[in-house]
Amino acid sequence: MLHLASWIRECDGAHFARFFALRPDLRVSDARRGPVDLATVGGLLLTGGPDIAAEFHCEPPHDLALIHDPEPERDAWEFAAVHFAYERGLPIFAICKGVQVLNVALGGTLHLDIRGHDAPEMKSQNVQPLRYAAGARHRFEMVNSSHHQALARVADALDVEAWHAGDGVIEQVRIRDYPWGVGVQYHPERDLIYAPLFEDFLAQL
Repeated sequence: MLHLASWIRECDGAHFARFFALRPDLRVSDARRGPVDLATVGGLLLTGGPDIAAEFHCEPPHDLALIHDPEPERDAWEFAAVHFAYERGLPIFAICKGVQVLNVALGGTLHLDIRGHDAPEMKSQNVQPLRYAAGARHRFEMVNSSHHQALARVADALDVEAWHAGDGVIEQVRIRDYPWGVGVQYHPERDLIYAPLFEDFLAQL
């Protein structure tokens, strides 16, 4: 049986379940619900959530007030899981907060507060235009958006694949010279148009 590790907010469970159903043989271990034995998993899914707690940033945040509702326990699990998966070359799919965790865990930094990416109508509607690097495999002309932080200094291990067509905010990265590792700032779990991205990830497990 395929085994995937993640930490999924209760409010996101139904969204992800639609895509997990693509692989009936898939077992998902959710660290929010209890301990996960990472030694038994074949891949890591990093999902959306609140801001990364200050103590996990590579550089001390300049304004703690910009960090909203951190969950240090979750961060501790996710950062450990990233290092475990990365060292072993396991497939990693990082979404919204997840791509920020991936970037920071690999040595990058974040913009702690940006504007124009968290309006209510952006949450589930694909209204943000993207531009893509030549080598990007997965391309969506318009994506949704629901975040107030974003990647600043990109970790050395990551290549930028897509960015917002208007303000240049990074929206998609790939782990360089790695079996399969993709991070997106948008929320593909919220719309079935992103099924090819999930299919590609789940096929690697």
